[in-house]
Amino acid sequence: EVHLVESGGGLVQAGGSLRLSCAGSGFAFEDYAIGWFRRVPGKEREGISCISTTDNDTYYADSVKGRFVISSDNGKKTAYLQMNDLKPEDTAIYYCAANPSPSWTVMTVQAMGAMSQFYYYGQGTQVTVSS
Repeated sequence: EVHLVESGGGLVQAGGSLRLSCAGSGFAFEDYAIGWFRRVPGKEREGISCISTTDNDTYYADSVKGRFVISSDNGKKTAYLQMNDLKPEDTAIYYCAANPSPSWTVMTVQAMGAMSQFYYYGQGTQVTVSS
């Protein structure tokens, strides 16, 4: 059974940092792209970053580019999202997700300039940024 478990969320002041982790199990982690989405109640889910676990190719949405860094450790089957210079508008539930064909996934996202539906999702972790 596939599991994606996020951790590292919490409450932080504006300008602060958090690092989210996404631990995967039940699937071949190295054969999937890992992405991060976020959702604010009442708004559309936003895909903010993804990484190919085969070649470390990455994508960032404009809303987080230059502030967030995505990485993955295939040996630990874990992906990370380092979030710096956090702003109140970053407050959301953050979900990690996995999609097969990692290189193709990230190239497609880069070409489209947006992240579409991924195959598997975690339960999410709350990030709250106070002003």
